[in-house]
Amino acid sequence: MRVKGKSIIVTGSGGGIGEGIAKRLAAEGAQVIVNDINRELGEKVVAQIRADGGQASFLAADVTRSADVKALVEAAVQRHGKLDVMVNNAGWTHRNRPALEVSEAEFDRVYAVNVKSIYLATLHAVPAFRANKGGCFINIASTAGVRPRPGLTWYNGSKGAVITTSKSLAAEFGPENIRVNCINPVFNPDTGLSAEFAGGPVDEARRAKFLATIPLGRFSTSLDVANAALYLASDEAAFISGVCIEVDGARCV
Repeated sequence: MRVKGKSIIVTGSGGGIGEGIAKRLAAEGAQVIVNDINRELGEKVVAQIRADGGQASFLAADVTRSADVKALVEAAVQRHGKLDVMVNNAGWTHRNRPALEVSEAEFDRVYAVNVKSIYLATLHAVPAFRANKGGCFINIASTAGVRPRPGLTWYNGSKGAVITTSKSLAAEFGPENIRVNCINPVFNPDTGLSAEFAGGPVDEARRAKFLATIPLGRFSTSLDVANAALYLASDEAAFISGVCIEVDGARCV
């Protein structure tokens, strides 16, 4: 039980990578708050965690709204008595297309969900971490923020911002025993946003194109990312801060 008793929020965990993270952390003893804007999906994940003997509860919240994120943090403290870890997993992307074809509304949404959410999480979780004499942010960024490619320019930029911001926060809050780290997953064809990343349905041709860029010869899975999150959330990573772990099969080499 590597995170036994830890109070952990996982945003955007009604499916995909977030679901995998929430389930893995709960299996290792964490008290998890599953967050999503889709109540039905989030409560389904909670039910599955509980059926497997884990501890979890749900809270609907929009990570782009300050009041919602504040309520999310307050719920963790009220339900568990503290907040130890906040996993900022919720993300969004515009469809893979030329930079000039992405609308202003799409641009705004990418930066609201991917970057503003980090700002709001910091704003509201840091006081809870201070009360707990320490804490840990795990921000799910992307290999797109390290090795950007045409077609996802504005998404790439948002994830680059997450990476740089995380490093800066790690330096700023380190003296208060608050750790900040990133995980950079490579393309996963089984997530809800895969068609947007790929620019259309993930058919065999698109799968082959992405797969050819990954030296280990397979795509990332939710469990791959969840295992990295488990390490960063655990006391084993007590001296790890300001780093990005590429879960990418050597894609970024």
